[in-house]
Amino acid sequence: MRDVAVIGVGLTKFGELWDKSFRQLIAEAGSQAILDAKIEGKDINALYIGSMSSGRFVEQEHIGALVAEVSGFSHLHIPATRVEGACASGALAVREGYFSIASGLNDIVVVGGIEKMNDVGGSQATAILATAADQEWEAFFGATFPGIYAMIATRHMHEYGTTKEQLAHVAVKNHANGALNPYAQYQKPITLDTVMKSTMVASPLGLMDCSPVSDGAASIVLCAADKAKNYTDKPIKIIGSGQASDTLALHGRRDICTLDSTVHAAQQAYKQAQIGPKDISFAEVHDCFTIAEICAIEDLGFVEKGKGGSAIEQKITTLDGTLPVNTSGGLKAKGHPVGATGVAQIVELTMQLRNEAGKRQVKDARYGLAHNVGGSGATCVVHIMEAM
Repeated sequence: MRDVAVIGVGLTKFGELWDKSFRQLIAEAGSQAILDAKIEGKDINALYIGSMSSGRFVEQEHIGALVAEVSGFSHLHIPATRVEGACASGALAVREGYFSIASGLNDIVVVGGIEKMNDVGGSQATAILATAADQEWEAFFGATFPGIYAMIATRHMHEYGTTKEQLAHVAVKNHANGALNPYAQYQKPITLDTVMKSTMVASPLGLMDCSPVSDGAASIVLCAADKAKNYTDKPIKIIGSGQASDTLALHGRRDICTLDSTVHAAQQAYKQAQIGPKDISFAEVHDCFTIAEICAIEDLGFVEKGKGGSAIEQKITTLDGTLPVNTSGGLKAKGHPVGATGVAQIVELTMQLRNEAGKRQVKDARYGLAHNVGGSGATCVVHIMEAM
């Protein structure tokens, strides 16, 4: 297979974007990435777009063709494909674009991710997101994702002694990082006391343990690595890509505190990259809830199983720690427009490896890892990147 590099990135601000339409958001992110890559429409071989549930959020399907149109490329008849994998839709779109170049089929593709979630009410957004859970065994009985992740958190506390304070430290850290990110939905630090006293959503998870409902879009341009220097002086190579699945319902898992899809996807990515967890300089992980980040750093091999909470408390994962995690602010503070999240993670890795992350820059970053999860872990995609 051919090597593949990122040569351009684009990102909208995440948040409650009432003054921007679905079309405007994807056009903004896509045009930024294309300008950053210094390419033209005639250079693009294919488009891949991650979007989880646009049909429910904005009542628009046929997203691939729509994105080609709003990007101004419909007259070029570029093949455009919408990719769906719940909250992992963005990373799956990246993986599809990656494979299309690695196989030799394409030389340059644009990958986008988009979701506009605030056009519906909060309860309706929760119901739409619950379609990524098992409808027969979970959603039918009223189980929402806060409730499902609350069960994971409760079991993790029982098995390993993880505390609510340790969960809260995840939120505090990620909001501190988000305060340094101009694209983040929340750009204000919070205190441990604020998290601990936040309104209970599903015990032990309070409101400040949960990622928000967000609008936003992200885009990247992928290119065959041997051609990347024709467009940029700072190509960032994807050196590992892994994907795995698990049961849709939580009750079918071997161990609800371990996302086996993460374990297996990470193993694939590490093997392809020919490195291990200790080589990773920083990571963007799927912190849809604070417990999710704790499970992620364990399942990715960064810390021993059961030690994720104490690692967070010991500030191993802060910007100045030995392994910075969610330098962007993560889903918790940057925001979580579900179809865009996986692509936005790749944007953050690219910015860090280009040394363009400003006040949140990780010093001497060499290898970055992105971890994107669909549902409660039924789908997981892991990418590892390195500056060429």
